Amino acid sequence: MVNGLADWWDGAELWLAQQWFPVQFVLVIVVVVPLCLAAAWVIDKLVDRVAGLFGTGRDDHRPDHS
Repeated sequence: MVNGLADWWDGAELWLAQQWFPVQFVLVIVVVVPLCLAAAWVIDKLVDRVAGLFGTGRDDHRPDHS
C-alpha cells in the first residue's frame, strides 16, 4: 500500500512540476490554503480542548481594573 501511495505521489508531483507556473500557483492556492486553514482550525480546537482539561487560564481570575 505504501509503495502504491508513493508511486501515486511521484506521478502527481511530476505532473504538477511539468505544469505552467500560473497553473501550479492556482492549484497550490486551491488545495494547500484550504488544507492549511483546516489544519489550523483542528489544531486550535485540540489545543482549546487540552487546555480546558488543565483548568482555567490566568486571565479568568484577574480582577477588572476599569
